[in-house]
Amino acid sequence: MTTPALDADVRKPVAPDAEAPEGPRSDPETGKAIGLAAATMGANLVAVVFTVVFTRELGADGYGSLAALLNLSVILFVPGSALQVAAAREATLGRLGRGGELAGTLSRWSRQILIALAVIAAVSVVAREPLAELINVDQEWAAAAVPATGVMWLLLCLQRGLLQSARAYREVGLSILLEALGRLAVAIAFVAAGLGVTGAYLGTLASLAVAAVALAWLLRRRLGPPAHGTVPHPLPALARGAALPIAALTLVAALQNVDVIMAKHVLTDAAAGIYAASTVAAKAVVWIAVGLGFWVLPEATRRAAAGGDPRPVLGRGLAVIAALSAGALTVFGVVPELLLRTAFGAEYESGADVLLTLGAAYALLAVSYLCVQFQLGLHRRRFALVLAVMAVAEPLLLLGAGDLAAFASTVLLVHAVTAAGLLALSAVRRTR
Repeated sequence: MTTPALDADVRKPVAPDAEAPEGPRSDPETGKAIGLAAATMGANLVAVVFTVVFTRELGADGYGSLAALLNLSVILFVPGSALQVAAAREATLGRLGRGGELAGTLSRWSRQILIALAVIAAVSVVAREPLAELINVDQEWAAAAVPATGVMWLLLCLQRGLLQSARAYREVGLSILLEALGRLAVAIAFVAAGLGVTGAYLGTLASLAVAAVALAWLLRRRLGPPAHGTVPHPLPALARGAALPIAALTLVAALQNVDVIMAKHVLTDAAAGIYAASTVAAKAVVWIAVGLGFWVLPEATRRAAAGGDPRPVLGRGLAVIAALSAGALTVFGVVPELLLRTAFGAEYESGADVLLTLGAAYALLAVSYLCVQFQLGLHRRRFALVLAVMAVAEPLLLLGAGDLAAFASTVLLVHAVTAAGLLALSAVRRTR
C-alpha cells in the first residue's frame, strides 16, 4: 500500500509526461541518467586531478589535514543536499508554484541564506581556534571557512533542486562539472600565492559561490522575474518537510566520510594521508551515483504519483553503477600500484594493498545512495533505520582497526550490510 502522501499526489497535477512509465521513453530516460553520470564522472576526474596536485604539493601530512577539512565539509553539506531533495520533489509536484511565483520563492530563500552566511562567517572567525582543535588541524582560517562553505552549498542545492524539477538535467550536470573545475583552478592559484592547505580548501568555497551566481542567472532566465502579489513558500516550511531527507543524508554522509576522519585519529598522520588519497580513487563510483540520484529521485516521484511502478527507474540507475563499477574494480585489481604511484606519487603506493577492497566498499555505497534517493522520492521511512544502525556501527568498529588493511576490510563489511538492507527494502513495491 502506498504512503498517504503519494496517494494524495496521484490526484494532484503533475507534469504532462509524468505518465507513460514504459515503452519508447526508456532509452531517452536512460540517456538522461547516463548524461548526468558522465557529468559527475567528469567532475570526479577533476577531483582526482585535485588530489594528484595537492598530495604532491602538500605532502601526506598536509593532504591529511586538507582531507579532514573536506570530509567534514561533506558532512555539513547534508542539510543542503536534503533541501535539494525536498525542493526537487515539491516543485516537481507543483507545490512551490510555477514561473514568477517560483522565482519569488527562490529570491526570498536566497536573501535569507545570504544573511545567515554573513552571521555564521562572523561567528566562525571568532571561534576559529576551537574549530581547528575540533577538526584536529593547524589551519585555523581554513577551519573557520568550513561552516560558511556549508551555508553556500545550501544555496547552490536549492537552485539545483529547482532545475531538477524542471528536468533541466543538462544544466544540473554542467553546474557540477564547472564547479569542480573552478574549485581546482582557484585552489591552485591560492596555493601558488603561498596559502598552503588553507588556500587549497578555500578553492571549494570560492567555486561554490561562483556556481551559485551562475545558477541564479540561469534560473532568472528560465523562471522570469519574481511575481508580485504572491506569497513565497517559506524556507522553514520546506526544511520541516525535509526532516527525513536531512536525517537520511546525514547518515549517508557519515557512512561515506567518517572513515577518513577516524583514520586521522586512529592511524599515524602518514597512514591517514595515504588512506585519504586511496579513498579518492576508490570513491569515483560514489560521485557518479550522486549525479544519477539527481535523475532517480524526480523520475521515481513522477512515476509513483502517476500510479506507475517506480522500480524500473532505480533499476536503470543501478545498471549504470554496475557497469562502471566493473570497469573500476578491474583497474583497482590489476594495476593498483601503478595507479596510485602515477596519480599521487611513490609515498602513496602502499595504499595499493587496500584499493580493491575500498573500491568494492564504495561501489556498494553507490548502490546504497541510489536506493536512498529512490526511497526519499517515494516518501518512505523504514530505510532510515538501516542507515542509523550502520552509521553508529562504523566508527565503533573502526576504533579497533589499527592498520590500513583492517580499516578497508571494516569499511567493506559496513557497506555490504548497508547495501543489502536497502536493496531488499527497495525491491518491494507498495501497491494501493
